[in-house]
Amino acid sequence: MNIELIFVALIAFLLAVVFHEYAHGRVAYWLGDPTARDAGRLTLNPLAHLDPFGTVLLPLALALVGFLTKTPVPIFGYAKPVPVNPLYFRHPYQGMMLVALAGPAMNLLFAALGVAVWYSLIPNFPSLSLFQMFLLLFITVNVVLAVFNLLPIPPLDGSRVLLYLLPPKGKYILHLLEPFGFVLIFALLYFFKMIQWAIMPLVDWMQNLLLQGGPG
Repeated sequence: MNIELIFVALIAFLLAVVFHEYAHGRVAYWLGDPTARDAGRLTLNPLAHLDPFGTVLLPLALALVGFLTKTPVPIFGYAKPVPVNPLYFRHPYQGMMLVALAGPAMNLLFAALGVAVWYSLIPNFPSLSLFQMFLLLFITVNVVLAVFNLLPIPPLDGSRVLLYLLPPKGKYILHLLEPFGFVLIFALLYFFKMIQWAIMPLVDWMQNLLLQGGPG
């Protein structure tokens, strides 16, 4: 992994997480919650969404590890969660589900747009050009971010969907697990093979499809 590849990977990641969080705030606002707007988070300015550790230090450290060890290392991170107050929603659990789904939906939309650009423009670029690598990483990061966030583990977006679907007793249990959500997430990251098992076959299939359809 070279410096140029690290740079384009970080740009792709930053775009993915900023629009992910913006989508949460925008849908919450449409549903009547002004919290994100009042907190200055209803913006595409990356500085408003940056988390010093999750958006900067963690992905940069992972990228440097990949560069120094010459091995593929997944670039993982997160932005500051957009504040949402479900009390503004007419149906709080349904509203939280819709807000939660907005982030992964935005990432999948970005991935689809990236695929459209790939098949429209890539034939005009030399194989393995920097633009091609950026586009491939942009699509990959958005797909991984969408799929990862849909895991039903609090505080990931999938837990909000599960919370809406569960009966009252299940909702109570999930609320009890919420304070331990980050422990579960970091446990999954520590045992990265579990993430690979869940996500990487999809990523490999998608990248193979794009590269086979791209320039020879």
